[in-house]
Amino acid sequence: MSEPTDIDNDEEEFAESTLTQAIENQIESDNPPAAKATFNKLTLVGYEREDILNLMAHVLAVEIDAMLETDRPFDTDWYETALRALPELPPEKQ
Repeated sequence: MSEPTDIDNDEEEFAESTLTQAIENQIESDNPPAAKATFNKLTLVGYEREDILNLMAHVLAVEIDAMLETDRPFDTDWYETALRALPELPPEKQ
């Protein structure tokens, strides 16, 4: 019965890695601008890079989940607002 757990762990690691890579791409390209601004803000107040990327990836995951659940386009305005609110995490979207 260990196979499903292995698969779940692999999928979770892949999702986490993909979200983190997306955040790193946003920071590097300064698109959206809130990504780089948030990264810089959290760095200045003493957060470690890995923690910042995890927080930002969480925000991205919340928006992607909501987008898929409600079958709608990505809400860039909500996403940028939620990024700028970090380190306060957004509530799960309905």
